[in-house]
Amino acid sequence: MTKPIIFLQREFREEFIDKINAIAPDYEVKTKLADTDLSAVEVTVGWQKKYSEQLLKSSQLKWVQAISAGVDYLPLNEFSNQEILLSNGSGIHALSISEHIIGVLLGYYRGLDQSVKNQEKKIWGQDLIRYDQLAGKNLLVVGTGHIGQQLSKSIRSLGVNVYGINTTGHSAEGFVETYSIKNMKKIVSDMDIVVGILPGTPETFHIFNNDIFEKMKKSALFLNVGRGDTVHTKELVAALENEELAFAALDVFEEEPLSKESFLWELDNLLITPHISGLTVDFQNKLMKIFLANLKSYVSNHELAVNQVELKRGY
Repeated sequence: MTKPIIFLQREFREEFIDKINAIAPDYEVKTKLADTDLSAVEVTVGWQKKYSEQLLKSSQLKWVQAISAGVDYLPLNEFSNQEILLSNGSGIHALSISEHIIGVLLGYYRGLDQSVKNQEKKIWGQDLIRYDQLAGKNLLVVGTGHIGQQLSKSIRSLGVNVYGINTTGHSAEGFVETYSIKNMKKIVSDMDIVVGILPGTPETFHIFNNDIFEKMKKSALFLNVGRGDTVHTKELVAALENEELAFAALDVFEEEPLSKESFLWELDNLLITPHISGLTVDFQNKLMKIFLANLKSYVSNHELAVNQVELKRGY
């Protein structure tokens, strides 16, 4: 009888393959599939579009372990209809994304971005460099999950006052105060920095729009490291062009990769990074901590121990 397959959609170190085999000896671990294997895949780590149709046709697929925190790119409705379990990589990227955000903020407030441009032109220009202090600023984290909490922990040591927005306004560790997302318009006017760390769902689509931007301080900064479609790009561009905001930094976009024709490239007060904030040192070890904990639970009772996604909510 053919063993059910655990399909790893990227190469993992041998030490992790050995641990998977030890936990699930009745399964076969594969990193490459023949067409005849697809009907035997029960568990996947990662998701490849090229196999999507065939895996969803199979009644064998029971659990998908995503390697990312966001799962909006996955066929969630089909997973729900077929009662396929889904877990994500939430928490893996928290430190990396927090350091990215802090780097962007320090780079802006200390004029490092201007210095780079001046160096290219061999301009000394000390009087041309903006400078300000990060300490004492009010920062609003929109999304108080793993990443938001790590950001709060890291940046509070620099003297920043950190506030949070989440669905209900429930309290979260490390925030001066938290508010419901429906009250975001009332809160942003008091903030020097607004950071978006939201998943992509129908409820968050274009949630950062002119209604928010027009209420922010003209000196305020806006950063997005969540999902690109949470930002109404054209309305953000208008706010930057009209100097309703001082600066924005985007690591995620409605269109990826960003085309050379995009008007975003032309904005002097916008920093573009190519979806790199989540690049994480020792990624395999961090993901496998989640997967192996879930695998033990799955083999035991077909339930997941950590990071299970509510398919109807999308996170």
